[in-house]
This record gives sequence, structure tokens and C-alpha cells, in this order.
Amino acid sequence: MPQLTEYTNLPPPPFNQSNLVFYNSTLRQTLHMSVGGEQIRLEFSNAFGTVDLPITAVTVALPSNGSSGDSAIKTETLQPVTFSGNSSIIVPNGALVVSDPLNFPIAPQSTITVTMYLAQGQASNYITSHPGSRATSYFSFGNYVNAANMTDPSTQNIAHWYFVSGVQTWAPSSTSVWAIVGDSITDGRGSDTDGNDRWPDLVLRRMQQNPLTANIAVINQAAGGNRILYDGLGPNAQGRIERDVLSQSGVRYAMIFEGVNDIGTADTTAAAQQEVGDRLLLAYQQIITRVHTFGIPIFAATITPFGAPNSTIQPYSDPTRELTRQRINTWIRNGTGSGSLFDAVVDFDAIVRDPSNPAQLNPMYNSGDYLHPNVAGYTAIANVFPLDLFTEFAFGVSSFS
Repeated sequence: MPQLTEYTNLPPPPFNQSNLVFYNSTLRQTLHMSVGGEQIRLEFSNAFGTVDLPITAVTVALPSNGSSGDSAIKTETLQPVTFSGNSSIIVPNGALVVSDPLNFPIAPQSTITVTMYLAQGQASNYITSHPGSRATSYFSFGNYVNAANMTDPSTQNIAHWYFVSGVQTWAPSSTSVWAIVGDSITDGRGSDTDGNDRWPDLVLRRMQQNPLTANIAVINQAAGGNRILYDGLGPNAQGRIERDVLSQSGVRYAMIFEGVNDIGTADTTAAAQQEVGDRLLLAYQQIITRVHTFGIPIFAATITPFGAPNSTIQPYSDPTRELTRQRINTWIRNGTGSGSLFDAVVDFDAIVRDPSNPAQLNPMYNSGDYLHPNVAGYTAIANVFPLDLFTEFAFGVSSFS
């Protein structure tokens, strides 16, 4: 999910200067695939840039050890990337560009390395990125798009992605896409850097082992701090459904797991929590209606606990907010009493909550901040995720035209 880069997530100096980032710089980034294919295309986004993004050169290769966060590549797999036949391209502010198709076979759940060189950099500190990459990226001064490794003395690394926003693969019509809209829990806060063990990654592993779901790609459209009702860390979820779900190629299933940041950032007064709860319920219904318009089923997850011994440990923790969480979860599960308006509900709350204190995460699943599960928690979610949903809704849902 592309988003505006907060000041604290810009590249460190000297790659970040006043109104200029990545001047004469090479960025090497690793990306984890879901399904496989014989051809790919790369997407680069300048959605939140206020000026042009001049891309001088791009290459793609396989990492030397096959894993995320590897700075070295298998040089025999290296290929140049072109854009409508050109080796370079200028991306206007707010725009997305897609590369030409590459005969670059990828295996399911494999990792690829994308290396890009910006001779001029981008003349702004308002740039597009995804800070929660959970994958190590590298950058150096100079052009190293063809280098076997990033070993220049200027090289630095950081767990963010910049500019690259997606990988498409040419696939048969039997292949489909599951798009997940979420916040930091779906983005993998509390998972292992370079481990690809967010809960969607772990569900993908199970899907790849099942012949009935092995042809479903997973795209993770989540960002830390994201909210349904208000922009902040990325555009609000209600506003980005078009971009992140409906405009994606091959989407046949959608899911939303959001709302905790709306509840947790609203004041703790009864009036404020009533208002945010009312608005969330309306927003969910609008999202359902919009997704159903395209015949796509939409699943939901209940909001997981964020209670803590005190608000110093977890600022969201508050009894009034807990009442709102329970109210929202009751509606997600049951609607107004006649059944959920979502096509299916996966009760994440029931999976990770503490049986003896349901307002808190189970201690074995607590990453330490009482909000984000750890890898054990993400594994628990993935292990019980009902894969039969994908066969149940394989033919979509009825829709308006």
C-alpha cells in the first residue's frame, strides 16, 4: 500500500536533504511474491509525490540466497527493466507507472530483488513509500543496478520500501486475487523483519499447500496506523477501497480488518466513542456496498483486544474504548441481529484474546505492546483461517449493474 512518507520514515542523511531525496542513489529492495508465473510487470508509484519522480534505470533479479533482505543477487538472473521500450521514465506527481512485461519466471512464495537508480533523485521531501516493509532495503551513492552486491562504503540499510508498489504476473484466468485492507496488524507489526511471517503471509503458505486455493494471489493493502474514517498514516480505508481493491487486476475476494485505530484515537468520552462507533458502522456498510457492486464478496475480521494494565503501556487501553470495540465486534458478527452484512466473518478476537481477561491479548500472543500480536499470534490466526471461504465464494456475489 503506497502512502505519504512521514518525516521520521524518510531515508537518513545524506540520502535525505532539504527538498531532495536519493540524489545519485541506487535503491535495492526485495519483494515477496504470492503466486507464480512466467512473466512479470513492476509497478512504481509517485502517488504522494508533489513533483516528478525521474527513474533513471531499473533491474530485476533473484536474491543470492533466495530470501528477503538479501543485498546480493544472482547475476545470471539479472534483467533490465523498460517502460514502453525506454530504460528510464519520469513519473508525474500522483501517478503510477507499470513496466513492460519481463520474461522472468517466479515461483510461488519466492522473493525477487528490484534495484533502481535515481540520477537526479526526487526534488522533494514529500515522497511515496511503504514504511512497514518488514524487509531490509539498501541504498548507495552511484549507479549499482547491475552490481552483484551493495558493498559501496556509502551503503546504508533500512526496513522500508520506497516507490515500488506492486508486482503483477501473467496468469491464466483460473488465477484470482484476494485483497486485504488493514492496519499495522495486517502490515505485520510484531512479525520478524525479513521473515515474511505476517498473518497474510502465513495464510498464503496454507493456501499454497491446498490445490483448491493455490491459484489465489494475496495482496496486502495494509499500513501501520491506518484508519477507516480519517487520513493519517496513509489515506483512510473508506477512501482507498477504489485504489487498493477495485482497481487491482483479478480481484475476486476482498477483506477488511480495521477499526482499532479509529477507536483508539477517538477521545475516551462516552459521546466521542458513540460517534466513532456510529460512523464506523456506516463506513463498513458503505464499503460492503461498494465492493458488492463489482460482484466481489467481502470478508471481515473482528477487532482484536488492546487492553493493558495501564494506559502508559498501551495508550489505547480504556474501558470506554473497550465498550466500543465490543459494540463493533457484535455488529461485525451479527449485524443488527439477523446476521452479518459481511459475506463471512473470521473472529480474530476470539482467536487471540486472553480467555481469563477478554479485553487483553492472550499473553502467549502479546508482542509486548498489548495491541499487536507476535508471530505466535499471527500463526494462530493463520492456522484457523477458513480456506473453504474461497471455494464457497468462488463465483462471487450478486451485484447491481
